[in-house]
Amino acid sequence: MTPPEHRTEPHPRTRPRVVVYGAGSIGCHLGGSLAATADVTLVGREDAMRVIDTEGVTLTGGGRPARHTPAGALRTATGPEAVAGADYVLVTVKSADTAGVARRMAAHLDPGTVVVSFQNGLRNAAVLTTALGGHAVLAGMVPYNVLRDGPGAFHQGSGGALMLDDRPQATDLVAALRAGGLPVQPRTDMREVQHAKLLMNLNNAINALSGLPLRDQLGERSYRACLALCQGEALAAFRAAGVRPARLGTIPAAWTPAVLRLPDALFRRLAGASLRIDAQARSSTWEDLRRGRPTEIDDLQGAVVALAARHGLPAPANSRLITLIRLMEAAGPEQARSWRGPDLLAEIAAPRR
Repeated sequence: MTPPEHRTEPHPRTRPRVVVYGAGSIGCHLGGSLAATADVTLVGREDAMRVIDTEGVTLTGGGRPARHTPAGALRTATGPEAVAGADYVLVTVKSADTAGVARRMAAHLDPGTVVVSFQNGLRNAAVLTTALGGHAVLAGMVPYNVLRDGPGAFHQGSGGALMLDDRPQATDLVAALRAGGLPVQPRTDMREVQHAKLLMNLNNAINALSGLPLRDQLGERSYRACLALCQGEALAAFRAAGVRPARLGTIPAAWTPAVLRLPDALFRRLAGASLRIDAQARSSTWEDLRRGRPTEIDDLQGAVVALAARHGLPAPANSRLITLIRLMEAAGPEQARSWRGPDLLAEIAAPRR
């Protein structure tokens, strides 16, 4: 493993220097997409970076031809020193790691570096802003699913455009992302976008518990009814907090629980776009459990439970899903249970004593 500073000679400075901090599936997908248009460094675990040094990065899916970035075309690093000199740092670590990462890289950031949170959850941009003082911090959102499907290989299983705070500091990054083939929507309502994404991500735990690919799981009414319960609790908490989630698809957020409960055939007619997902796609929570890693359940279902509690509201379905995921985390990948839709619905809908 070479030192964390730099692996190769730097590219010409006409290209933005981008550091992706947290080079898992999403981070490697972003970094691999940017490799042709930016000077990219991936920061991640030593074993994962060793694979990138050997295999490079191969990206598939997303409606685009397979793309391979050879070993050596991307720098890799394992420590926070790699952020020195960066124009942009894209933070893609799990939410629980955000504060620690911010503390570690704070001393190495140049004054003009822009930090972008491309993470799940509602609080990461605020955590970064607090920890990094005067640095510009932008909120971003990745709408699609990416899973690692081989050494250095990452598959995008669903579509959609990246979303990012519409601020002048984002201009060069937006241009580089678009040149790398990634659609980007600058937004002035990222708070509302993040709440809408949280509604979508409440399916992550349900998908993991089902053991099914996303397309198959969302095709079954009983699993969608589980998601409808979770989203209904979240929407009630959002209303109490005065938040109106952004409309990210064809159906307004407030209507989604009712649509999810429709019979399968009618759901396919009204919300067919929800099922236009690659047959390989699964949730990040499924991948975390399969690989024996902690999940982000505290920043997904946990965020709903916490917000509901602040406003004196119950969130029993989300609370029960937290318990079920915690049990699977403790059991480990070999003991993972796959829940049938009717059984999972009965489990999270039943009154708790």
